[in-house]
Parts: sequence; C-alpha cells; structure tokens
Amino acid sequence: MCYDVPQEMKKADRIETMLGDLGLGESDYHECYRGYFQCFNAGRYYEAHDVLEHLWLRETGPEYAFYKGLIQIAGAFVHLKKQFERPTHPTDGRRLHPATRLFAIGMRNIEPFGPHHMGLDITTLCTLCRSQIEKIEASNFAINPWSPGTGPQLALGPRPGEANHNREGGFA
Repeated sequence: MCYDVPQEMKKADRIETMLGDLGLGESDYHECYRGYFQCFNAGRYYEAHDVLEHLWLRETGPEYAFYKGLIQIAGAFVHLKKQFERPTHPTDGRRLHPATRLFAIGMRNIEPFGPHHMGLDITTLCTLCRSQIEKIEASNFAINPWSPGTGPQLALGPRPGEANHNREGGFA
C-alpha cells in the first residue's frame, strides 16, 4: 500500500517517509523504482510519479528517459483518475486531452528500452498506453476508460541473474 504523508513536510522528506512506510524489502532495484510500482498498483498515480521523480531528478545516465517515461505514464493516469472523480469540474473535467498527450510522450520515452527493461515488459505497457489513447479518441474525448478497480497492475520482474529469472515483468 502507498501511504499518505503530511503535505507540510518538504517533498524529499515526504518521499523518504513514504518509502519507509512501504516496507519494500531487499532487491537489486532502487527503492524509488520499486515504490513506483507499489504506488501505481494501488491507484496512487500521483505518489508513484513523486516517488520515481525523486530518483529521476538525480539520474544523469541512460535511465533518465526511461524513468521520465514512467513518470509521464503515471501522470496520464493522474489525469484520468481526477477526471473520473470530478467529471463536471471546470479543470478536472477536461483532463482527457492532456492524458492522451502524456501517454504518447511516455511511450516515446520508454519504447527505445523495449521489449523488456529493468524487469518491466515495455511492449505490454506501450500496448496499454495505446489502448487508453484509442478508447479516449474513439469517444471523441467524451469517455474516460479508467475507473476505480479497473486500473492496470504493473508487474516488476527480477533483474537478469536474480532468482526466478524466467519470469518477465508485465501486468499482473
């Protein structure tokens, strides 16, 4: 579960507190990367974005675009969730266009890392993003395909060489 932390804390302190509360255990993956999946799967897309952004802002190597794409995909789901929760709100009711843009940008950032990268099935994630875009565009931006309980679950597989190396990351 991805926990709420006090908003009055500095962002970095909130992230550290949230990571500690997640009880992520040991892994070769960075705790922020694992925290992203735990928050995402709990439907806490904003927190998933924040947790991975904490790592992304320090990244100067090849993972920069990969993390950025995952953050953008979580951001797209933030838009869908907010639009679902308040469809008649003047701002939240108009979040389907920005969601489709973030899905597209996120895919462009993660596709070069496919078909699998860091325990994640990139091909399957891109298929999910395309499906969300297609559903929204087919409805002429009138129908949100997301609803509580139907959010995707991202599976994080082990790194090559870790136990159970035949399992691929994808969707649970």
